[in-house]
Amino acid sequence: MPRFAANLTMMYPDMPFLDRFEAAAKDGFKAVEYLFPYAYPAAELAARLKGNGLQQVLFNMPPGGMTKDEMVTGWDRGLRGTACLPGREAEFRAGLAWAFEYAEALDCPRVHTVVGVRPEGLSAQQADQTLIANLKWAAQEAAQRGLDLMLEPINTRNIPGFHLQRQDHAHAILEAVGADNVKVQMDLFHCQIVEGDLSTKISQYLPTGRVGHFQFADVPARHEPGSGELNWDHLFALIDRISAETGWDGWVGCEYIPADTSAGGTSRGLAWMQKYRA
Repeated sequence: MPRFAANLTMMYPDMPFLDRFEAAAKDGFKAVEYLFPYAYPAAELAARLKGNGLQQVLFNMPPGGMTKDEMVTGWDRGLRGTACLPGREAEFRAGLAWAFEYAEALDCPRVHTVVGVRPEGLSAQQADQTLIANLKWAAQEAAQRGLDLMLEPINTRNIPGFHLQRQDHAHAILEAVGADNVKVQMDLFHCQIVEGDLSTKISQYLPTGRVGHFQFADVPARHEPGSGELNWDHLFALIDRISAETGWDGWVGCEYIPADTSAGGTSRGLAWMQKYRA
């Protein structure tokens, strides 16, 4: 079965963030991911991980900002990444440097490099050139620390104007960067909205070794498996089969909003996962 990681940004919304680690462990998770750790001391997060027997498998670099205060508040202020934005290379490097500090403290092997929204007047070619240059630098820095960098295509319904939307675009960027430690974060929710044909996309890209992490939510409402239009038995079985054939041993992040956000709703909503634990 896939190795599922709880996304603590979205799951357990009835609890304070730091209490979600224990809740995830009690529900049987062995790993967690979330958007951003920066509002909390790294030592506190590391203690929550260790105390609950959890592995940190992914988080995002800051979405923008030069100072730490700007980085912490950036997402709430509408920042959605700087990797593709000319003239903001120093901001990208400062954010990644802080992400590396947290990755070391949390023993996290991968960081999501958030691409960004392409502003009006910036061509797709210019954005690609900036993204590739930033990633070439970042890949070398990450390699010195034994880290992988993730690149995630995101649908423009959730983030209007996001530059990287398709799997083929992401893989073309990887080819241009030419670094083994830069991989695609394949979110099946975003992929279904933008492209569909998930079975073909998984079969095409997972065997390449360039998919570093999966995420998922059902479509269209971004809730648990079984709440929408996708055939999860088929998709998880496909990931399992290709993983067995290729030796892929990555994590599959549960990046969904529980349909029931009341107290205990996330745990009750995990009934979908029981069959995959057999």
